[in-house]
Amino acid sequence: MTLSTPTSEEASELTALDPWRWRWLVLVFCVFAADQVTKWIVVTELFYGERIQVLSFFAWVRWHNSGAAFSFLADAGGWQRWFFLLIGFAFCAYVMRELSRLTRAERWMGLVYGLIMGGALGNLYDRAIEGYVVDFILVHYQQHFFPAFNVADSALFCGVALWLVLMIRESRSTQAN
Repeated sequence: MTLSTPTSEEASELTALDPWRWRWLVLVFCVFAADQVTKWIVVTELFYGERIQVLSFFAWVRWHNSGAAFSFLADAGGWQRWFFLLIGFAFCAYVMRELSRLTRAERWMGLVYGLIMGGALGNLYDRAIEGYVVDFILVHYQQHFFPAFNVADSALFCGVALWLVLMIRESRSTQAN
């Protein structure tokens, strides 16, 4: 199979700004809303520290995390709240900038940005209002526990995983040419 070089018209169309690039803000809102609704349900239905075993490897819990991923800096004395807020808002500003520059060739990055920003805003909102993030999904095997997480964390993870897949795919495509 022979790869053809795109014509100048095809190349300019791929580098043109995607006219639908702002549609990804709908995804941001949906992730944020799903995260906040599920956290509201957990807060209204479970007591702090309560655990409801659903399957042998899965439980609903209500835990509060004042740190970052895996409770990083959770016991740092309070300054970490403002540190994580600053980092989160700066990253959201970066994502908005990248969304504004999204070209047609980079459409899948819009999905990445939407998932990451929706998840970041979900946790930022909790951190700004409550000072902690509500985690409620607990996965474990016997006595080996994965840290509890929430919808925002899941969206962040999926966004980063997709970002890595796209980077690997782009790297392989570049090496093939």
